[in-house]
Amino acid sequence: MRFALLLAVSLSLGACASNNDARFPSLAIRPGERVTGTAEPAPPAIPVATVQSGTKLAALRSSALAAHQRFMGRRSNAAALASAAAGSAVASEAWSVAQVALADLESARSQAMIALADLDALYVAESVAAVPTRTSGDLEATAAVRSEVTSWIGEEDAVLSSLRGRLAG
Repeated sequence: MRFALLLAVSLSLGACASNNDARFPSLAIRPGERVTGTAEPAPPAIPVATVQSGTKLAALRSSALAAHQRFMGRRSNAAALASAAAGSAVASEAWSVAQVALADLESARSQAMIALADLDALYVAESVAAVPTRTSGDLEATAAVRSEVTSWIGEEDAVLSSLRGRLAG
């Protein structure tokens, strides 16, 4: 009985090893599984156009420069009024006139700040556009104009701080 069982198992296992069995599919690569054709790489992202950016940069710089020049043109009048009001009581005539002159300077400064905010937005947009293309585009030019406008605003901040100091004491 053991022998018959062993013989039956070996005959059935021999049938599994047959190469002519068409009931099971081949594991070889089929024609539909072969890679054919060519894939074109995606075109690189188009950076901001240099002419468009250059025009926008020039306009923003011009706007900031005009605001800075207005500020500097009004500076001497505000300084004279702040000096005249130094030591006077809060809400006195001289103090009020000096405060109006300072507000006028701050208004000119705010126009430069608007240009700086637009430059910041342009700088961020160009930084993002430069990442996938690995090019700088107009990033350096934007950074240079942005730095220049920031220095003008820093100068204006120092003037305003000095004038406010005269009125505080």
